[in-house]
Amino acid sequence: MSKTVLLTAGGTGGHLFPAQALASELLRRGWTVELATDERADKYGSEFPARRVHIIASETIRGRNPLSLAKTAFSLLFGTLQARKVIKTLKPDVVAGFGGYPTFPPMYAARLTGTPSILHEANGVMGRANRMLAKGVTAIATSIPIDGLPGELSQKLVETGNPVRDAVLTAAELPYVPPQAGGEFKLLVFGGSQGARYFSDLVPPAIEKLPADLRTRLCIVQQCRPEDMERVQQAYDGLGVKAECAPFFMDMPQRIAQAHLVVCRSGASSVSELSVLGRPSLLVPLPGAIDQDQAANARVLEKAGGAWPVRQADLDADRLAAELTRFMASPDILAQAAENAKSVAKPDAVKRLADLVERIANKQGERP
Repeated sequence: MSKTVLLTAGGTGGHLFPAQALASELLRRGWTVELATDERADKYGSEFPARRVHIIASETIRGRNPLSLAKTAFSLLFGTLQARKVIKTLKPDVVAGFGGYPTFPPMYAARLTGTPSILHEANGVMGRANRMLAKGVTAIATSIPIDGLPGELSQKLVETGNPVRDAVLTAAELPYVPPQAGGEFKLLVFGGSQGARYFSDLVPPAIEKLPADLRTRLCIVQQCRPEDMERVQQAYDGLGVKAECAPFFMDMPQRIAQAHLVVCRSGASSVSELSVLGRPSLLVPLPGAIDQDQAANARVLEKAGGAWPVRQADLDADRLAAELTRFMASPDILAQAAENAKSVAKPDAVKRLADLVERIANKQGERP
């Protein structure tokens, strides 16, 4: 008889993509997969390989305004009741959460119903929602080592890596081919929901500062918010630069694999995909984050020599133009960085995580 897993993830790619990877692996192993998330997942839900997608109420804690906190508490309580009903009906063998506040109701409902559960932490610093849930779960899967956790939590840790989608593993079969002297230079720029505007404001002025002979070599693919697309595309057209701009690229793994250099944020999924694909990157961690999780993620690739993190405060158009000039003249540096990035990859992360799910579901002890 097929076992059932209820996956739950926040409605962004950084949370949903690892969940999607695990779903695909468990389906191959004969599991039934269902997903609990929020309404933002509609953008990805049609591709998520689940039998059913359950939209659960949730809310992110923002500030200390009493009215706002009360509204958040009510939403999380209502979501927990919804999730408890789903779990009572579905009777999953295990619930696996991938972070973000939409995971709170299903994961807490799993605790209330005594359902075995796994929490996956993709970043180098445990997020707030996961910290709130960690005490009540059966096991905590991590992408990279996490220090500073209390003893009772550290005993639950299992380092599996961060699962990447099947499309990433397929694209990883393409070897890195460094740019040729005087030839086309493929630059990929993306920032996710909290970075696209920043890069739309930064990159075109930096490209304008490049010498004409370098601009003619560029082939840019850039993620932009819909409201920024026209001005960014016009800026590149005015500079005579070949560019393709879009709010979202469905084939992003293939785009990364085709790039000579990637400029992006350092979210957990981006860092994992860059390592598995083996592509050099200029990383700009999201500033102002309470836990500085993106900075911790970037350090993994930096220590390996596979990326160059730069603080947003230190990266203006002049600095970016200088960095691009250096990279376009140094194919050997890029090739070495690509190799270094791949050296820290965990392409088998999804299999490790699926093994952990099966061990927890089979109730082989509290500690896998």
